[in-house]
Amino acid sequence: MQTQAVAFHRPIAANENSRWSVAAIEALFQLPFADLMFRAQQVHREHFDPNQVQLSTLLSIKTGGCSEDCGYCPQSAFHDAGVENRRMLDVDEVVKAAKAAQQAGADRFCMGAAWREPSAEDMAAVVEMVKAVRGLGMETCATLGMLNEAQTAQLKDAGLDYYNHNLDTAPEFYGNIISTRDYQDRLDTLERVRKAGMHICSGGIIGMGESLTQRAGLIAQLANMEPYPESVPINNLVKVEGTPLADQQDIDPLDFVRMIAVARITMPKARVRLSAGRQQMGEAVQALCFLAGANSIFYGDQLLTTGNPDVERDRALMDKLGMYPFAEQHG
Repeated sequence: MQTQAVAFHRPIAANENSRWSVAAIEALFQLPFADLMFRAQQVHREHFDPNQVQLSTLLSIKTGGCSEDCGYCPQSAFHDAGVENRRMLDVDEVVKAAKAAQQAGADRFCMGAAWREPSAEDMAAVVEMVKAVRGLGMETCATLGMLNEAQTAQLKDAGLDYYNHNLDTAPEFYGNIISTRDYQDRLDTLERVRKAGMHICSGGIIGMGESLTQRAGLIAQLANMEPYPESVPINNLVKVEGTPLADQQDIDPLDFVRMIAVARITMPKARVRLSAGRQQMGEAVQALCFLAGANSIFYGDQLLTTGNPDVERDRALMDKLGMYPFAEQHG
């Protein structure tokens, strides 16, 4: 027993340049569950109120017909997943949805569009949406695919707070999931976003058939960014009929909790978001995710095209756990 205690207290981290190696991250994953959770809670409490959670609402502003072939995505034009292609929403429709989200308690509003990259016409409309939502006093986030430098400058000028562009998985597993763009394309877009002065929202998906080492590889990519993303969404694959990953085997829920804990330890000041897949999780697993350091959720009954626990269920769970939104002050 003494030997185990000593092993636990020895730092598992970084090399001399304070960067996380894949091996060091894999060692975190392999800690006894209680030790991992304890360490994640310590880190979490050092930087955040452990009972606060940020509520974000995600709206699809343009749905379906995407020219990318991401194996998990029902919006890809390569897959027949029953998602109807819909035009881009009007600014008034977006503002109406943002106001409803704000009244329900959300303080961040995310706008997602199924594009490989936006056109000049698309960008003009998105800029107006960002300005309008920002005018409500909400944090704004957008996910629009790849961006060039002119586009990141436009979004920054419009007042966009966060740009979401997930890495999805480790570089060596990426080709198993997507063939229409390179990993470097994603990194280049994130670099442009950072250069323009916006915050980065970037995470990934687990449960796509990746190995533990590849999960560690994804975390290494994120944690070694300088600086690492301010917002890190961790998604559990939502299997959609008609996509290549529809028959993927479910992962153990505790493996997902471990992913949250490792993200928290390696990116201490980030908002770690419990994202897609919550609808398939029971309350106990979600509670463990909060204990592991998750402090942000997507809030509302729908993500881009897949279901999400509704507002009443989320509020009831938060009440059970004694948690409250960032937007509410508790003495």
